[in-house]
Amino acid sequence: MYNLILSDLFKLRKSMAIKILFGITTVSAVTVVVVAYLIQHGKIGAGTTGIWFLFSDANVMSILGAVLAGIFICGDFDNKAINDAISNGYGRGTVIVSKAIVFFCSIALILLPYAIITGIALSTGSKFSMGTDAVGFLHILTKDAGMVFSASKIMKLIVVMLTLMIVYMAQLSVGIPLAFVLKKPILVVPVYYVFTIFCVQLIGLRGRSLMFDRIFACTPFGGNYTFLTFNSAVEDILKAISVSLIFIIVMLGVTYCTFRKSEIK
Repeated sequence: MYNLILSDLFKLRKSMAIKILFGITTVSAVTVVVVAYLIQHGKIGAGTTGIWFLFSDANVMSILGAVLAGIFICGDFDNKAINDAISNGYGRGTVIVSKAIVFFCSIALILLPYAIITGIALSTGSKFSMGTDAVGFLHILTKDAGMVFSASKIMKLIVVMLTLMIVYMAQLSVGIPLAFVLKKPILVVPVYYVFTIFCVQLIGLRGRSLMFDRIFACTPFGGNYTFLTFNSAVEDILKAISVSLIFIIVMLGVTYCTFRKSEIK
């Protein structure tokens, strides 16, 4: 497995696609921070937040995460890299786990601009606003703005951001079984995006049924896992991490069950 991971990380480092996606998230992160600052100070109308939300991490990652799965997993079906790995004696479970590890590394990489730029923006002490559309790193930006930094606060903020990255990895882990089953990027991206829209609609049902709330909170899409801030309790952070890790394991299990029975051509 170690050799497979190193090989995929090398391809990731040399890939032009990951550089383009990193550039997109960097531009998007800067755009969101600037717009949130201008909205807070009345330079841009608050009624336009729906448009600017398209540049937020929550929306951008729902698209680019699926693109990553399409490029780095489906692409290896096209170039026969997965076929060669299995032919060389690697088990299908090993292949799945190695691909998942590199996939999660790529997610963390393109999320870095949001984390870094959000941290820089918070350090200025300025206020930011995006109406009620703040989720993920944008939520941290608007809720934690203006706080006075100290070493302990910086450490907790880093922990919160890392937790949010894990939540995103868990949400995007749905793309792993989709990529192994569909094997075509052109199918993975729209199917996953429709799935995220469906999950957003489910969020609107929270509070109507206690049973639904409990079940939905067992997924990284439920609960308040994308609304973590510096003021979030340690219990909430630990719950977000545990739910996300369990969900990832479940998705890898689903992937193995489907891929184990599929024919490699």
